[in-house]
Amino acid sequence: MNDTITSPLLNHREKLLAYVRKKISDPDLAEDILQDSLLKALRAAPDLRDEDKLVPWFYRILNNAITDAYRRRHVEAKYMERPTEFHEPPAEPEPEDEATLCTCFRELIPTLKPEYAELIEKMELSDGDPALVAEQLGINRNNLKVRRHRARQALRERLEETCRVCAKHGCLDCSCRHG
Repeated sequence: MNDTITSPLLNHREKLLAYVRKKISDPDLAEDILQDSLLKALRAAPDLRDEDKLVPWFYRILNNAITDAYRRRHVEAKYMERPTEFHEPPAEPEPEDEATLCTCFRELIPTLKPEYAELIEKMELSDGDPALVAEQLGINRNNLKVRRHRARQALRERLEETCRVCAKHGCLDCSCRHG
């Protein structure tokens, strides 16, 4: 180890740590920053030419490390606040729940525009492959997404018009009767 570097820095250790703690409220993080900065200084020691400038040079290393810590904290906070992009797929309904699901929507499908009804049948009820359905309908995938959204919206509106309460609460144990 290079005593020309370690000795002055270790003599100023408490003062250096106090400096970092003024800037960083977390004492453990402050200690980590000081330790990492000491390691960085030791690695760069062979390049140091003027030992009289050791302490000011080390303060620059500390300031850069503090700035980096704030940047990391900001980035972590930014990504921790965001909802994750990946969600668990919705659970498949249990057989007993599926038996009690409202079937009102099936009666309402013929009341939709024909292209919406066809899309609901192929995509929602038959679990059709989007690429295959788009090809069958003679449209591109983006158009399919838009049409699917509109078809679902139209069906939702019909359910709310006819079923009201059950449409808003999941249509379980529906007692709706349509003629």
